[in-house]
Amino acid sequence: MGANNESVTITFNSLPTGIAELQALPEASLDTPFKTTALAIAVLCNYEKNPAATIEMMNFLKGPEPMSNYEQSFIKERLAGKYYKTFSFFAGATVENNYTPTQPYQITVSANPYSFTEENWATMYVQSAGADSPRSVKLRKKPSTGQWFITEVQCLSDIRTPVAADPWA
Repeated sequence: MGANNESVTITFNSLPTGIAELQALPEASLDTPFKTTALAIAVLCNYEKNPAATIEMMNFLKGPEPMSNYEQSFIKERLAGKYYKTFSFFAGATVENNYTPTQPYQITVSANPYSFTEENWATMYVQSAGADSPRSVKLRKKPSTGQWFITEVQCLSDIRTPVAADPWA
């Protein structure tokens, strides 16, 4: 692991809507930063339907340090009225189809030469169909378990407005 410019595509038949569904997924082993990053995006797709369940699932992905009030507010603020952002990271999503991904859901998580510059830390990247450059997610490895946990979700900046929500489209 830690190869430069490595990309891993992860497929989900459905996106988790609760902690039990999340923990039942094979990626919930969290043994690579690719799996943990993909799960974080999949989990955030549930925010519009059930913020509380989404926070519970994100806390699982954060490991020993649950989400702070600031982090919870940040996600709420970034996704308010723009729930399409999280779906834009999946294959098949485009501005024209209002970021509706193809199913099964596929997401590609990438590393670059700077992803693993510090031991037990990683910055992984996901590409939104509505952005020109990849967006980052920071993770930290817990050496005692070998699991990778989310430390910062930095991929929720604004993206191009989907056609259905764009009065100028």
